[in-house]
Amino acid sequence: MQGERAAQVRGRSRERDEALTEMRRQLEDGLALARLTKTQLGARARLSRTTVQQAFNTNAPVPTAETIAALARALDLSDVELLRLRRTAAGETSVAQEIADVLGKSIRDWNAHDLEVHPAGPGTDRHQVPVLSSYIPRAHDRMLEDTVSAAMDGHSTMLVLVGESSTGKTRACWEAVQPLAAKEWRLWHPFDPTRVEAAHDALAQVGPKTVVWLNEAQHYLGDPALGEQIAAAIHALLTTPARGPVLVLGTLWPEYERQYTSLPAAGQRDDAHSRVRELLAGRTISVPECFNAEELATAAQLAGAGDQLLADALTRVDSHGRVTQDLAGAPQLLRCYESGSPAARALLQAAMDARRLGFGLHLPQSFLVDATNDYLNDVDHGNLAEDWVESAFAELTKQVHGKQAPLRRVMSRLSGALLREEGPGSDLEPVFRLADYLEQYGRKARRRTCPPASFWQSAHTNLTNPAELKRVAYEAHQRYRIQWEHRLMRRAIRLGDPTDHQSLVVWLDGAGRHEEAESVLRQAAETGAPQALTDLAIRLMNAGDHQEGEQLLQQAFDAGNVNVFSMLAERRREAGDQDGAESLVRRAVDAGHPSAWRTLAEWCRAAGDHEGSEALVQKFADAGKPQALVLLAEWRRAAGDFEGAESAAQQAADAGDIEGIRILAEWREEVGDRATAEALAQRAADAGDPRALLMLARRYEEAGHPEEAEKLARQAAALDSTYLEELSIRRERAGDCERAENLARQAADAGNWNALTLLAVRREKAGDHEGAETLAREASAGNPNALTWLGFEALQWRIERGQKRAESLFQQGADAGDPSAMNVLGGWREEAGDSKGAEELAWQAADAGTPDAVARLVSIRKSAGNAPGAYALAGQVADAGHAHLISSQLLKAWWPYGIDPDGTPAAPWQ
Repeated sequence: MQGERAAQVRGRSRERDEALTEMRRQLEDGLALARLTKTQLGARARLSRTTVQQAFNTNAPVPTAETIAALARALDLSDVELLRLRRTAAGETSVAQEIADVLGKSIRDWNAHDLEVHPAGPGTDRHQVPVLSSYIPRAHDRMLEDTVSAAMDGHSTMLVLVGESSTGKTRACWEAVQPLAAKEWRLWHPFDPTRVEAAHDALAQVGPKTVVWLNEAQHYLGDPALGEQIAAAIHALLTTPARGPVLVLGTLWPEYERQYTSLPAAGQRDDAHSRVRELLAGRTISVPECFNAEELATAAQLAGAGDQLLADALTRVDSHGRVTQDLAGAPQLLRCYESGSPAARALLQAAMDARRLGFGLHLPQSFLVDATNDYLNDVDHGNLAEDWVESAFAELTKQVHGKQAPLRRVMSRLSGALLREEGPGSDLEPVFRLADYLEQYGRKARRRTCPPASFWQSAHTNLTNPAELKRVAYEAHQRYRIQWEHRLMRRAIRLGDPTDHQSLVVWLDGAGRHEEAESVLRQAAETGAPQALTDLAIRLMNAGDHQEGEQLLQQAFDAGNVNVFSMLAERRREAGDQDGAESLVRRAVDAGHPSAWRTLAEWCRAAGDHEGSEALVQKFADAGKPQALVLLAEWRRAAGDFEGAESAAQQAADAGDIEGIRILAEWREEVGDRATAEALAQRAADAGDPRALLMLARRYEEAGHPEEAEKLARQAAALDSTYLEELSIRRERAGDCERAENLARQAADAGNWNALTLLAVRREKAGDHEGAETLAREASAGNPNALTWLGFEALQWRIERGQKRAESLFQQGADAGDPSAMNVLGGWREEAGDSKGAEELAWQAADAGTPDAVARLVSIRKSAGNAPGAYALAGQVADAGHAHLISSQLLKAWWPYGIDPDGTPAAPWQ
């Protein structure tokens, strides 16, 4: 027995040695294929040089699972296989720890309903798992299939399905990923502890062959604090070859797509969704609300073949084609709302208003109950029974077809327990979620309604989340309910982080209450909050109090706001305290400020210490800042040391710095090495930066190589299609109309419809009206204002025929959904005395995302002497949340103390 055990021990030892040898062999092969040094591998895998060396060293211990997973991702190797070898080499008997390091789980292990696919009916098995109807492929499924196929072929891709609630978006994504299950793909649904926190904290850990499931993507991309960071992380995931292939699938309501993809208004500094807009460009597809005739026929065939769920739905949908909505229980949900008891209807209206005005998904019961008071008329309020709360919630939480309910008690995904939130007292209270369909219905049906006073009072009394309070205060501001805005902001500051002071200070300053604003700032600064100290310091220095301002800046710096180092350091230098200034900058460097190292290096260079500045830059580069080498390259080139400059740029490029790659491509092209330049430019584009490709394209075009220029412009188009647009216009000017159209269509394929629109306008100017309209109609598929542009061009003729043609084009633009055309037509109707028609068009424009049209109508009426009409419409504009578009002079004249929730002028401040 003893000899047998010894043999077993020797066998296990040999097995471990063989596994360790094989693991390291695969790493060596991967390193060779990737053509990386171990230093470069460390930078890519975000591991120290020592850790990487140890992983390859045959005499070193078995690396950790985290190290192997990081190296596998960086070398595009199978992390599952390498982690299996590592487990064997370490003598571990379970792969649980390795699997825990990999996000998500096998697609086979997911249930459609866990991924938020609406059930089509109650379960029939002993587990009562809700069932799905047969699936009917539609037009958007073809693009989904192509996207999944690209992922299977090794390309990282993303697609977001845009459609109204219950149109089948999530189900389409679920069906699309099924082929990946056979290829051992995983699926990760960021959800716990919240969607946005899960995505923000773990996106950097996503590995190859993973589907990232972003159902209701507005919860991720629309978050005011982290949405832009999440978009940037997804972009990095998609554009880093070593982390792919990955597939990012999302769903989005149309109103959110419009919000995220709209450019900021002229003069607006804040571009809240710039990264989200770039991420979504060319990566969305619309899902129709209704089945077409062919799809309804397919549904009828499946129903005839035994699908009872489809058969039942088809008896109700008739010819309107809203099959998916019926399967998800939408008609029954709407019936619960329209035919419910007065108390239930009031609760649902309060919930609808809460969601559209910035509340989170989970609505506290106390808020809903207290908010209902003013949603009920006097008769219904007087008829409420003593147990009306219990009865109304029982009515609304009862499931209808498809296991949906108007309001649903929320369960914790971790514990299975009902979620509760901290109420206004010390007890925990239940929270509810409004059905998606009713939420979207409410956003439309109540979009021009301002919630009553009980809503605002309940929010003030019951909300305890400062972020929610700030969002509701913002909505009060948008409706010119400024007294409620003030109260809500005050409560947010009392309950939250002192940095919440900023919005209130801005509001107080805007209202001319500057002393009160400074008082709020001082109260926040007394808590030691770095941002409050900084804001107060800047305010005082702008007012001429530099001494106290500097003292506060120093306190802010000491409290952790290293961003103020530049202001403080410059003041020290101006005062002749060079040593003190450098000390501050070094502290900022040590604290991790992203640009402090550059300040220190440039000061050293400016002082004439070239050798010392280069040594400093090299030190920063060795510490993991390859961008320092780019600065060194620029210095050397400016000094005429071209060889040294290229050497530094090459080091930066080898370390993966995109700017290093870009300038190296530019310099290689300057010396005639086009092949290397193009390869470098493509490498930069693969990492998400198309500038080098576009630079080369422009140089080739200028040098008389149009084919090469077009080729590179096409390569860059997925990230930046503006040069394709420019080349299209160039070809048109040169008389090559066919080539111009081809380039414009290539730009459109990349999501840029401007080129086709501009070609249409050019042809309109040249008198080719038929050709112009043909191109504009084609462009209107992606750019609704293409026909409107032609209308403006036609107006330039200043003749009757031009006016009629312009009206026709504006009407076509309005029919295509262009709010600018609706705006113009609305103005014309108002001038012609058709006030009702003007309002209808203006509100259509507002619903399409351009509320300026209604505000403009207010100004037109006021200027025309129709003060009552202007006043009435202005009140409606404010109710709809667009008060900021009305001139402040009119607002203050009509409502000097703001508007009360019922629309009457507010009383003076108490």
